[in-house]
Amino acid sequence: MKRMAWLDALRGYAALTVVLFHLSPQMIGIDRHMAIMRQIDFGKYGVLLFFLVSGYVIPMSLERHGSLRRFWTGRLLRIYPAYLATIALVALLVTAGLMRWPGSLRAETVTGVLAHASMTPDLAGLRGVVRVFWTLSYEMVFYLIVTGLHAWRLHRLSAWWAGGLALVALLAGPHLPNDLLGGTFARRRVLAGVLLIVLALVVLACLKERFTKGAGVLGLAVVFVPALNGHPTANSTATSSQQALTFLAVMFAGTVVHRWQRGHIGRFAALTALTMVTLGLLGSQRTYATTAALAATFLFAYAIRNRTMPLVLSWLGRISYSLYLLHVVLLFLMLRLVPELGTQPAPVRLLAGFTYLTAAIGLAWLSYRMVELPAQKLARAIAEGSSARPITATQRVLAGTGRGENQRRSV
Repeated sequence: MKRMAWLDALRGYAALTVVLFHLSPQMIGIDRHMAIMRQIDFGKYGVLLFFLVSGYVIPMSLERHGSLRRFWTGRLLRIYPAYLATIALVALLVTAGLMRWPGSLRAETVTGVLAHASMTPDLAGLRGVVRVFWTLSYEMVFYLIVTGLHAWRLHRLSAWWAGGLALVALLAGPHLPNDLLGGTFARRRVLAGVLLIVLALVVLACLKERFTKGAGVLGLAVVFVPALNGHPTANSTATSSQQALTFLAVMFAGTVVHRWQRGHIGRFAALTALTMVTLGLLGSQRTYATTAALAATFLFAYAIRNRTMPLVLSWLGRISYSLYLLHVVLLFLMLRLVPELGTQPAPVRLLAGFTYLTAAIGLAWLSYRMVELPAQKLARAIAEGSSARPITATQRVLAGTGRGENQRRSV
């Protein structure tokens, strides 16, 4: 679909940026890598691009599906199959003696299982089976909050959420607790269990299309987890609750751009919210070049959204989720085969890097073809099978966001 091509290209670019960021210490040496990172953190830059794209796409997905039931069916079958396949691959490599489970998971196995079941290991203070799983914690929190907003017909308030989260992060962030809910072993286990129960209840209510307002309250309440528990242990990637709130604000910034484009919110509200998110990023990241590069990249991609996108980036965008999940696993295996790769002559490093990129992209393509696509086809089949169900009030509201209400502005 042409209107999605620029988003696919941006996803592909973001995924490639993250892959190259993780590969760069072996290619250019750790000292040069750290010197560059002090100026611009390409890892966070790529991840924040993903967050912006998610924030833009999720409301569009809700409008397309027309119901929370179809939205969650599509989301679960979009994100869980490749996620579980990656965990299965790691388990196979652990069994073969080629990898080890992260130390935090060996120490807190039950908590780890609960947290991974809800895709929230970072908020539970645990290292993910694959380190990049940390971003999925914030994706899941975002889905739950958006579900709450739609259940209560508050989905037009994205500008308030983007600006509000950024403002709280900027002003109150330094004073927020980082580990209120997960500072101890027992609390982490309880938190992981509660998050899984909340996710299960929200999804069940949406799938059954019953008690959706109650599920919405639970979804909205999840915002307090990153606000009060953004960095429960050293295993959490977010450095503070302030930064955790900023990650969510960035996602809502993507939603603001989408709402602005559709005419749902005015220019002043949109620009005010985006300015607040930018200030929040500067306050929590303290990396001005990273924030500037993030804004410039997204604005450039948005400006050329109606042009033909490079096919290679669009293709990478389609396999970007599998590439993002799997590339770290392959990088670990490469370093097992060539443990001193960073000290090898340049031709050896270049050959290893090219081989790694080829293998990572190839494996991601296989995962996309064999895991993601069949799951997406199943989601479409389920959606088509439910198309004859009576239209609910929630569906009418969601459908209305895409037709006839574009001229009604709100913030």
